[in-house]
Amino acid sequence: MNNSRTTITQFMIEEQRKIGASGDFTSLLNDIVTACKVISNLVNQGDLIGVLGTAGSENVQGETQKKLDIITNDVFIESNEWAGHCGAMASEEMEEIYEIPAKYPRGKYLLVFDPLDGSSNTDVNVSVGTIFSVLRVADGVENPTAEDFLQPGTTQVCGGYALYGPSTMMVLTTGNGVNGFTLDQNIGEFVLTHPSLSIPEDTREFAINSSNMRHWEAPLKRYVDECLEGSTGPRGEDFNMRWIASMVAEVHRILMRGGIFMYPIDEKMKGKGTEGKLRLMYEANPMSFIVEQAGGVCSTGRERIMDIKPKDLHQRVPVIMGSKNEVERVVAYHKEG
Repeated sequence: MNNSRTTITQFMIEEQRKIGASGDFTSLLNDIVTACKVISNLVNQGDLIGVLGTAGSENVQGETQKKLDIITNDVFIESNEWAGHCGAMASEEMEEIYEIPAKYPRGKYLLVFDPLDGSSNTDVNVSVGTIFSVLRVADGVENPTAEDFLQPGTTQVCGGYALYGPSTMMVLTTGNGVNGFTLDQNIGEFVLTHPSLSIPEDTREFAINSSNMRHWEAPLKRYVDECLEGSTGPRGEDFNMRWIASMVAEVHRILMRGGIFMYPIDEKMKGKGTEGKLRLMYEANPMSFIVEQAGGVCSTGRERIMDIKPKDLHQRVPVIMGSKNEVERVVAYHKEG
Protein backbone atom coordinates (compact mmCIF):
# COMPACT_ATOMS: atom_id res chain seq x y z
CA MET A 1 0.00 0.00 0.00
CA ASN A 2 1.26 3.47 -0.90
CA ASN A 3 0.75 5.69 2.15
CA SER A 4 1.85 8.81 0.25
CA ARG A 5 -1.29 8.95 -1.88
CA THR A 6 -3.45 12.05 -1.56
CA THR A 7 -7.04 11.47 -0.41
CA ILE A 8 -9.84 13.69 -1.63
CA THR A 9 -10.24 15.19 1.85
CA GLN A 10 -6.53 16.04 2.07
CA PHE A 11 -6.65 17.48 -1.44
CA MET A 12 -9.60 19.76 -0.63
CA ILE A 13 -8.08 20.96 2.66
CA GLU A 14 -4.89 21.91 0.82
CA GLU A 15 -6.92 23.72 -1.86
CA GLN A 16 -8.86 25.49 0.88
CA ARG A 17 -5.63 26.75 2.45
CA LYS A 18 -4.41 28.12 -0.86
CA ILE A 19 -7.44 30.37 -1.28
CA GLY A 20 -7.98 31.14 2.41
CA ALA A 21 -11.47 29.62 2.51
CA SER A 22 -13.30 28.25 5.56
CA GLY A 23 -13.81 24.54 6.13
CA ASP A 24 -17.53 24.51 5.36
CA PHE A 25 -17.10 23.58 1.72
CA THR A 26 -14.68 20.74 2.50
CA SER A 27 -17.17 19.41 5.04
CA LEU A 28 -19.98 19.61 2.49
CA LEU A 29 -17.85 17.78 -0.06
CA ASN A 30 -17.14 15.06 2.52
CA ASP A 31 -20.89 14.55 2.92
CA ILE A 32 -21.27 14.32 -0.87
CA VAL A 33 -18.42 11.79 -0.96
CA THR A 34 -20.17 9.72 1.71
CA ALA A 35 -23.38 9.68 -0.34
CA CYS A 36 -21.49 8.57 -3.45
CA LYS A 37 -19.79 5.73 -1.55
CA VAL A 38 -23.19 4.47 -0.41
CA ILE A 39 -24.59 4.73 -3.94
CA SER A 40 -21.55 2.94 -5.36
CA ASN A 41 -22.21 0.04 -2.99
CA LEU A 42 -25.91 -0.08 -3.92
CA VAL A 43 -25.17 -0.06 -7.66
CA ASN A 44 -22.46 -2.69 -7.20
CA GLN A 45 -24.79 -5.10 -5.40
CA GLY A 46 -27.73 -4.58 -7.75
CA ASP A 47 -30.11 -7.53 -7.80
CA LEU A 48 -28.33 -9.16 -4.87
CA ILE A 49 -30.23 -6.71 -2.66
CA GLY A 50 -33.26 -6.25 -4.93
CA VAL A 51 -32.70 -2.64 -6.03
CA LEU A 52 -32.94 -3.07 -9.80
CA GLY A 53 -36.03 -2.62 -11.97
CA THR A 54 -38.67 0.09 -12.22
CA ALA A 55 -40.37 1.69 -9.24
CA GLY A 56 -43.79 2.06 -10.90
CA SER A 57 -43.64 5.86 -10.70
CA GLU A 58 -42.57 8.87 -12.76
CA ASN A 59 -40.38 11.85 -11.91
CA VAL A 60 -41.27 15.48 -12.56
CA GLN A 61 -40.13 15.16 -16.20
CA GLY A 62 -42.56 12.30 -16.79
CA GLU A 63 -39.77 9.73 -17.00
CA THR A 64 -40.25 6.26 -15.53
CA GLN A 65 -38.28 6.01 -12.32
CA LYS A 66 -36.04 3.10 -11.47
CA LYS A 67 -35.99 1.84 -7.89
CA LEU A 68 -32.44 3.16 -7.66
CA ASP A 69 -33.54 6.65 -8.74
CA ILE A 70 -35.65 6.92 -5.60
CA ILE A 71 -33.22 5.16 -3.29
CA THR A 72 -30.19 7.20 -4.39
CA ASN A 73 -32.17 10.44 -4.11
CA ASP A 74 -32.96 9.58 -0.50
CA VAL A 75 -29.29 8.72 0.13
CA PHE A 76 -28.17 12.13 -1.11
CA ILE A 77 -30.71 13.97 1.02
CA GLU A 78 -30.00 12.00 4.18
CA SER A 79 -26.24 12.45 3.78
CA ASN A 80 -26.44 16.23 3.29
CA GLU A 81 -29.40 17.57 5.28
CA TRP A 82 -28.12 17.33 8.83
CA ALA A 83 -24.63 18.85 9.02
CA GLY A 84 -25.44 22.54 8.60
CA HIS A 85 -23.61 23.12 5.31
CA CYS A 86 -26.65 23.18 2.98
CA GLY A 87 -29.26 25.90 2.86
CA ALA A 88 -31.47 23.79 0.59
CA MET A 89 -31.23 21.10 -2.08
CA ALA A 90 -32.71 20.47 -5.52
CA SER A 91 -32.83 17.15 -7.37
CA GLU A 92 -33.80 15.99 -10.83
CA GLU A 93 -36.08 13.51 -9.10
CA MET A 94 -38.08 16.09 -7.10
CA GLU A 95 -40.47 18.70 -8.46
CA GLU A 96 -39.80 21.23 -5.69
CA ILE A 97 -36.66 22.11 -3.76
CA TYR A 98 -35.88 20.23 -0.57
CA GLU A 99 -35.97 22.54 2.43
CA ILE A 100 -33.66 21.65 5.30
CA PRO A 101 -35.80 20.44 8.24
CA ALA A 102 -36.12 22.93 11.10
CA LYS A 103 -34.32 20.57 13.50
CA TYR A 104 -31.08 21.01 11.51
CA PRO A 105 -28.99 24.16 11.02
CA ARG A 106 -28.91 25.73 7.57
CA GLY A 107 -25.69 26.50 5.75
CA LYS A 108 -24.46 28.81 3.02
CA TYR A 109 -24.47 26.40 0.08
CA LEU A 110 -27.14 25.13 -2.29
CA LEU A 111 -26.72 21.56 -3.52
CA VAL A 112 -28.11 20.51 -6.90
CA PHE A 113 -27.86 16.90 -8.07
CA ASP A 114 -28.88 14.10 -10.40
CA PRO A 115 -28.57 11.15 -8.00
CA LEU A 116 -28.28 8.45 -10.67
CA ASP A 117 -27.58 9.61 -14.21
CA GLY A 118 -28.15 6.91 -16.84
CA SER A 119 -30.24 4.80 -14.48
CA SER A 120 -31.82 2.96 -17.43
CA ASN A 121 -28.43 1.24 -17.75
CA THR A 122 -28.51 -0.35 -14.30
CA ASP A 123 -30.61 -3.33 -15.42
CA VAL A 124 -28.01 -4.19 -18.09
CA ASN A 125 -24.94 -3.55 -15.87
CA VAL A 126 -23.57 -0.58 -17.81
CA SER A 127 -21.79 2.39 -16.19
CA VAL A 128 -23.93 5.02 -14.47
CA GLY A 129 -23.10 7.98 -12.25
CA THR A 130 -24.06 10.85 -9.96
CA ILE A 131 -23.77 14.51 -11.02
CA PHE A 132 -23.70 17.40 -8.56
CA SER A 133 -23.31 21.17 -8.48
CA VAL A 134 -22.71 23.50 -5.55
CA LEU A 135 -23.96 27.11 -5.51
CA ARG A 136 -23.81 29.80 -2.84
CA VAL A 137 -26.78 31.08 -0.88
CA ALA A 138 -27.05 34.81 -1.51
CA ASP A 139 -26.08 37.09 1.36
CA GLY A 140 -28.96 37.78 3.71
CA VAL A 141 -31.07 34.80 2.58
CA GLU A 142 -32.03 32.58 5.53
CA ASN A 143 -34.73 30.46 3.89
CA PRO A 144 -33.76 29.75 0.27
CA THR A 145 -36.53 29.34 -2.29
CA ALA A 146 -36.47 27.88 -5.80
CA GLU A 147 -35.67 31.34 -7.13
CA ASP A 148 -32.37 31.33 -5.22
CA PHE A 149 -31.24 28.30 -7.24
CA LEU A 150 -31.74 30.00 -10.60
CA GLN A 151 -28.14 31.10 -11.05
CA PRO A 152 -26.11 30.82 -14.26
CA GLY A 153 -23.47 28.11 -14.33
CA THR A 154 -20.72 30.70 -14.05
CA THR A 155 -21.61 31.13 -10.34
CA GLN A 156 -20.95 27.49 -9.45
CA VAL A 157 -18.60 26.86 -6.53
CA CYS A 158 -18.06 23.26 -7.58
CA GLY A 159 -19.12 20.87 -10.29
CA GLY A 160 -18.53 17.15 -10.04
CA TYR A 161 -19.59 13.63 -10.80
CA ALA A 162 -19.08 10.11 -9.53
CA LEU A 163 -18.76 7.31 -12.08
CA TYR A 164 -19.80 3.80 -11.04
CA GLY A 165 -17.97 1.59 -13.51
CA PRO A 166 -15.25 -1.08 -13.25
CA SER A 167 -13.89 1.23 -10.55
CA THR A 168 -15.69 4.08 -8.79
CA MET A 169 -14.26 7.49 -9.58
CA MET A 170 -15.04 11.04 -8.55
CA VAL A 171 -14.11 13.92 -10.84
CA LEU A 172 -14.55 17.53 -9.76
CA THR A 173 -13.57 21.14 -10.22
CA THR A 174 -13.74 24.20 -8.01
CA GLY A 175 -12.53 26.47 -10.78
CA ASN A 176 -8.85 25.58 -10.53
CA GLY A 177 -8.57 22.72 -13.01
CA VAL A 178 -10.05 19.23 -12.92
CA ASN A 179 -8.91 16.29 -10.82
CA GLY A 180 -9.99 12.66 -10.69
CA PHE A 181 -10.07 10.40 -7.63
CA THR A 182 -10.52 6.62 -7.53
CA LEU A 183 -12.26 4.84 -4.66
CA ASP A 184 -9.83 2.47 -2.95
CA GLN A 185 -12.17 -0.20 -1.61
CA ASN A 186 -9.47 -1.46 0.77
CA ILE A 187 -9.38 1.77 2.78
CA GLY A 188 -12.76 3.25 1.83
CA GLU A 189 -11.21 6.48 0.54
CA PHE A 190 -11.11 8.32 -2.77
CA VAL A 191 -7.46 8.91 -3.68
CA LEU A 192 -6.03 11.24 -6.31
CA THR A 193 -5.23 9.19 -9.41
CA HIS A 194 -5.88 11.61 -12.29
CA PRO A 195 -4.46 15.07 -11.46
CA SER A 196 -4.92 18.06 -13.75
CA LEU A 197 -7.08 16.42 -16.40
CA SER A 198 -6.92 18.01 -19.84
CA ILE A 199 -9.06 17.43 -22.93
CA PRO A 200 -7.18 17.32 -26.26
CA GLU A 201 -8.26 20.13 -28.59
CA ASP A 202 -8.63 17.74 -31.53
CA THR A 203 -10.52 14.47 -31.70
CA ARG A 204 -11.78 11.90 -34.17
CA GLU A 205 -14.48 10.49 -31.91
CA PHE A 206 -18.05 11.66 -31.49
CA ALA A 207 -20.99 10.50 -29.36
CA ILE A 208 -24.60 11.00 -30.38
CA ASN A 209 -27.85 9.04 -30.55
CA SER A 210 -28.00 8.62 -34.31
CA SER A 211 -31.50 7.11 -34.21
CA ASN A 212 -32.75 10.72 -34.00
CA MET A 213 -30.92 11.80 -37.16
CA ARG A 214 -34.11 12.38 -39.15
CA HIS A 215 -35.16 15.01 -36.57
CA TRP A 216 -31.88 16.96 -36.36
CA GLU A 217 -31.42 20.56 -37.41
CA ALA A 218 -29.37 21.11 -40.58
CA PRO A 219 -26.10 22.27 -38.89
CA LEU A 220 -25.92 19.18 -36.71
CA LYS A 221 -26.79 16.84 -39.56
CA ARG A 222 -24.08 18.48 -41.68
CA TYR A 223 -21.46 17.89 -38.99
CA VAL A 224 -22.34 14.22 -38.43
CA ASP A 225 -22.63 13.53 -42.18
CA GLU A 226 -19.09 14.85 -42.63
CA CYS A 227 -17.84 12.60 -39.83
CA LEU A 228 -19.55 9.56 -41.33
CA GLU A 229 -18.11 10.26 -44.77
CA GLY A 230 -14.69 9.81 -43.22
CA SER A 231 -11.51 9.97 -45.28
CA THR A 232 -13.49 10.17 -48.53
CA GLY A 233 -15.46 13.23 -47.34
CA PRO A 234 -14.64 16.91 -46.83
CA ARG A 235 -12.89 16.28 -43.48
CA GLY A 236 -10.48 13.80 -45.08
CA GLU A 237 -10.26 11.71 -41.90
CA ASP A 238 -12.11 8.76 -40.41
CA PHE A 239 -14.13 9.19 -37.22
CA ASN A 240 -15.42 6.71 -34.62
CA MET A 241 -18.90 6.97 -33.09
CA ARG A 242 -19.78 6.04 -29.50
CA TRP A 243 -23.02 6.06 -27.50
CA ILE A 244 -23.48 4.81 -23.91
CA ALA A 245 -26.73 6.63 -22.94
CA SER A 246 -25.13 7.81 -19.69
CA MET A 247 -23.89 11.40 -19.69
CA VAL A 248 -21.39 10.69 -16.91
CA ALA A 249 -19.80 7.88 -18.91
CA GLU A 250 -19.77 9.95 -22.11
CA VAL A 251 -18.11 12.95 -20.46
CA HIS A 252 -15.65 10.76 -18.59
CA ARG A 253 -14.46 9.22 -21.84
CA ILE A 254 -13.93 12.71 -23.26
CA LEU A 255 -11.86 13.69 -20.21
CA MET A 256 -9.73 10.58 -20.58
CA ARG A 257 -9.03 10.73 -24.32
CA GLY A 258 -10.93 13.53 -26.02
CA GLY A 259 -14.12 13.51 -28.05
CA ILE A 260 -17.36 15.40 -28.55
CA PHE A 261 -20.72 14.58 -26.92
CA MET A 262 -23.91 15.90 -28.46
CA TYR A 263 -27.53 15.80 -27.32
CA PRO A 264 -28.96 18.53 -29.59
CA ILE A 265 -32.41 19.99 -29.87
CA ASP A 266 -34.36 18.48 -32.74
CA GLU A 267 -37.72 18.84 -34.47
CA LYS A 268 -39.27 16.13 -32.31
CA MET A 269 -38.38 18.04 -29.13
CA LYS A 270 -39.65 21.30 -30.61
CA GLY A 271 -42.94 19.58 -31.35
CA LYS A 272 -43.24 18.70 -27.67
CA GLY A 273 -42.44 22.26 -26.64
CA THR A 274 -39.10 21.41 -25.00
CA GLU A 275 -35.76 23.17 -25.50
CA GLY A 276 -33.64 20.04 -25.26
CA LYS A 277 -33.29 16.75 -23.44
CA LEU A 278 -30.71 17.30 -20.69
CA ARG A 279 -31.39 19.38 -17.60
CA LEU A 280 -29.47 22.65 -17.38
CA MET A 281 -28.92 22.73 -13.62
CA TYR A 282 -28.50 19.04 -12.81
CA GLU A 283 -26.51 17.91 -15.85
CA ALA A 284 -25.42 20.56 -18.34
CA ASN A 285 -24.02 23.19 -15.94
CA PRO A 286 -21.86 20.97 -13.71
CA MET A 287 -20.55 19.01 -16.69
CA SER A 288 -19.84 22.24 -18.57
CA PHE A 289 -17.88 23.56 -15.59
CA ILE A 290 -15.76 20.41 -15.60
CA VAL A 291 -15.24 20.28 -19.37
CA GLU A 292 -14.32 23.98 -19.64
CA GLN A 293 -11.89 23.72 -16.74
CA ALA A 294 -10.22 20.83 -18.58
CA GLY A 295 -9.78 22.97 -21.70
CA GLY A 296 -12.90 21.90 -23.58
CA VAL A 297 -15.84 23.93 -24.89
CA CYS A 298 -19.57 23.64 -24.11
CA SER A 299 -22.43 25.13 -26.10
CA THR A 300 -26.06 24.70 -27.04
CA GLY A 301 -24.91 25.32 -30.60
CA ARG A 302 -25.95 28.94 -30.26
CA GLU A 303 -24.65 30.07 -26.85
CA ARG A 304 -22.32 29.08 -24.05
CA ILE A 305 -24.20 26.81 -21.66
CA MET A 306 -22.89 28.36 -18.45
CA ASP A 307 -24.02 31.84 -19.50
CA ILE A 308 -27.69 30.82 -19.56
CA LYS A 309 -29.82 32.31 -16.78
CA PRO A 310 -32.12 29.46 -15.66
CA LYS A 311 -35.85 30.08 -15.90
CA ASP A 312 -36.90 27.14 -13.75
CA LEU A 313 -35.38 24.26 -11.80
CA HIS A 314 -36.00 21.64 -14.47
CA GLN A 315 -35.16 23.63 -17.58
CA ARG A 316 -33.76 21.58 -20.47
CA VAL A 317 -31.11 22.66 -22.97
CA PRO A 318 -29.32 21.28 -26.03
CA VAL A 319 -25.80 20.10 -25.17
CA ILE A 320 -22.68 20.01 -27.33
CA MET A 321 -19.45 19.60 -25.36
CA GLY A 322 -15.94 18.27 -25.59
CA SER A 323 -12.76 18.85 -27.57
CA LYS A 324 -12.39 22.55 -28.42
CA ASN A 325 -11.90 22.43 -32.18
CA GLU A 326 -14.78 20.05 -32.89
CA VAL A 327 -17.28 21.90 -30.69
CA GLU A 328 -16.28 25.20 -32.29
CA ARG A 329 -16.84 23.65 -35.72
CA VAL A 330 -20.41 22.65 -34.77
CA VAL A 331 -21.04 26.14 -33.37
CA ALA A 332 -19.72 27.68 -36.60
CA TYR A 333 -22.13 25.54 -38.62
CA HIS A 334 -25.01 26.84 -36.49
CA LYS A 335 -23.91 30.43 -37.13
CA GLU A 336 -23.84 29.76 -40.88
CA GLY A 337 -27.42 28.46 -40.65
